[in-house]
Amino acid sequence: MEKLLQQIEEHVIELPGPTPRLERIKERFLAVTPEICVERAKLITASYRETEAEPIIIRRAKALEKILSEMTIFIQEDELIVGNQATKPRSSPIFPEFSCKWLEAELDRLEKRSGDVFLISAEKKQTLRELFPYWEGKTSNELAASLMTQEAKDAQTAGVFTVGNYFFNGVGHISVDYAKVLAKGLNGVIAEAEAELAKLDITNPDDHQKMHFLKAVVIANKAVVHFAERFAREAERLAAKTKEPRRKAELEEIARICHKVPAQPAETFWEALQSFWFIQLTIQLESNGHSISPMRFDQYMYPYFRVSEDRMSLDDMQELLDLLWLKFNEINKVRDENSTKAFGGYPMFQNLIVGGQARDGKDATNELSFMCLQASANIKLYQPSISIRIHESTPEPLYMKALEVSRVGLGMPAYYSDRIIVPALLSRGLTREDARDYGIIGCVEPQVGGKTEGWHDAAFFNMAKVLELALNDGVDPLTGKRLGPKTGKLTSFKSFDDVMTAYRQQMEYFVRLLIVSDNAVDMAHGQRAPLPFLSSLVADCIVKGKSLQEGGAHYNFTGPQGVGVANVGDSLAAVKKLVFEEKALTLAELKELLKTNFEGKEDLRQMLLNRAPKYGNDNDYADELAREGALIYCDQVEQYRNPRGGQFQPGLYPVSANVPLGTVVGPLPDGRKAGTPLADGVSPVSGRDNLGPTAAVKSVAKLDHQLASNGTLLNQKFHPNALKDEKGLHNLMAVTETLFTGGGLHVQYNVVSRETLLDAQKHPENYRGLVVRVAGYSAFFTALDPALQNDIITRTEHTF
Repeated sequence: MEKLLQQIEEHVIELPGPTPRLERIKERFLAVTPEICVERAKLITASYRETEAEPIIIRRAKALEKILSEMTIFIQEDELIVGNQATKPRSSPIFPEFSCKWLEAELDRLEKRSGDVFLISAEKKQTLRELFPYWEGKTSNELAASLMTQEAKDAQTAGVFTVGNYFFNGVGHISVDYAKVLAKGLNGVIAEAEAELAKLDITNPDDHQKMHFLKAVVIANKAVVHFAERFAREAERLAAKTKEPRRKAELEEIARICHKVPAQPAETFWEALQSFWFIQLTIQLESNGHSISPMRFDQYMYPYFRVSEDRMSLDDMQELLDLLWLKFNEINKVRDENSTKAFGGYPMFQNLIVGGQARDGKDATNELSFMCLQASANIKLYQPSISIRIHESTPEPLYMKALEVSRVGLGMPAYYSDRIIVPALLSRGLTREDARDYGIIGCVEPQVGGKTEGWHDAAFFNMAKVLELALNDGVDPLTGKRLGPKTGKLTSFKSFDDVMTAYRQQMEYFVRLLIVSDNAVDMAHGQRAPLPFLSSLVADCIVKGKSLQEGGAHYNFTGPQGVGVANVGDSLAAVKKLVFEEKALTLAELKELLKTNFEGKEDLRQMLLNRAPKYGNDNDYADELAREGALIYCDQVEQYRNPRGGQFQPGLYPVSANVPLGTVVGPLPDGRKAGTPLADGVSPVSGRDNLGPTAAVKSVAKLDHQLASNGTLLNQKFHPNALKDEKGLHNLMAVTETLFTGGGLHVQYNVVSRETLLDAQKHPENYRGLVVRVAGYSAFFTALDPALQNDIITRTEHTF
């Protein structure tokens, strides 16, 4: 195997490209328009009606059992990895137990909205309208709302922050112990739960509670075993009527494998891939939380690759991997229309990462590291969201392979620095071995897989709105309503320190409301939506006899993210430089400019845009203020704890919420006009990083990425000509290394021209397969809301 790795690294062996089978399946996929599937909603409603007198954890297990036993299953032509989420590929099941009022109100708009369109028939609409009344007063959404204070609700309405992700949906944002399933099978998990059951003294109230959880674990895991058996029988049925010898043999092998896994340990590469897929799929049938992330796939799948090297050709193993990659794209989820503006493009955020260090600190690169990157290049779709870990000993051939895939133009892989993330996780209480074993959840969120309930992406916090409130004495200028404490009118400030004091006090107040809101949603999930199957695959839950939602995981966190770092930094720089130092403007004049959205004062707006230092140009003046503005948010967040006994940890990334959050922020002192998008992640404001990519990443590296341990996000866009040759790739490596050696955590690259994106807006029918990086994820460009498309187009386009 070391010889094979060396041959791949030295290009003696070229990894296989896409096969005709892969192209046929992909073509079918691209022709599909997503639909709404009502089958799951019908089954879970029926199950809940049957189990109303039972404990909630048992009801959840029996609901999953009914879904897996009765849902439609199918095996598509040419498939080698099997398992479907809905009645058709790319269709979205419905999860009424989390929320359904929004869906009932939006049923007639699903086919008409500007992004993330779903087809739905009149018959399906009627079915859902008949089911929804049962869920009145029973959803996690309604309970969470009842637990929030009015002040917290008012802040959300005004756009100071939003917790809509988990407020309307399941939590997700997790990676389970896939290695355990591959090594022991679900029968091993069942045996573990039954062994813990045998230890209980049910006269003890705590043990009595544990009993229900452990019984639910057994029910749920047996249901998944039976689910796989259904596919085995379907493969046998199809094989019996198939005359073509090759396909008949494939179906017979699929049947054999599905009879075996995930119940039993996997022994071959194909078995391991299929076992993995059943787990990945079932988690997303139990709950509609997204960001179910495979994480360190090249590590836990590698033993099965090695075993199969003598039994299968490299071409066959690459094709199996490519076909699994296609399956990731069949998973889908319908969101409320407002959320599609923050999560546009049907994203599921299934993050899979390669490379990095092993638990002992040595380099972990293997053949699968390269093959996973090749699979993403072969399928040219948006899932899985592939990433790479970079450390001091990352082999240059793997680094170059990643850069070559970046050049393809998918916005992938995303790059992560072990030099920052490992210490960041150590500071949050992880062991050194666990910290080295981290992967990435969803967009950019680090955690150790199989041990963590991270509640990443718990909220979007609008730092720019907080600054606006600080400049308006806590009053929202868009509504005239008081939202925050009185911290002084703008014209009363005597020094720049007064501005910072007001910003800090507003931040303290609104972060506290954020914590109240997140914890309300957290408690609601614990009471109404515990997940026995998911919990059974995360360390300590079975031993503790607790679901993840009750604090069963080994590590527990909650991670809300701040949005608008660059806007805050640039605005503070403008106020400090032009008002207090140069006295080019008075506070009264600034107040009038902001009140009128610069109307009739374009000359003064241009002064704010061009004379004040800007974050993103390696200018310490602006960069330090951006750092300070972010630190004030981060310092507040990490003071709090969640109901599961874990710590809040801040992040600095927006998904794509910088666009909708910008609509509720008026004009800012940096010259930004009202309602326009905020800056993306920790990226500079579009068009203001005018000294090139190296200066931009040097600015970004000055932020405290270790403190923002829930993740930070840097987007950069390059014209394809910048990477047309090997010199361009080495230049991109140098930019990446400048960021990481300086203290940056993450970067991702869109390699696409402005002209291509503009033409795709005009002629979407010619670009149905165009994938771009939106934020912490990639998506079909033509599926995005026009506002998101425009935000991507306006990003600074770099070259070398």
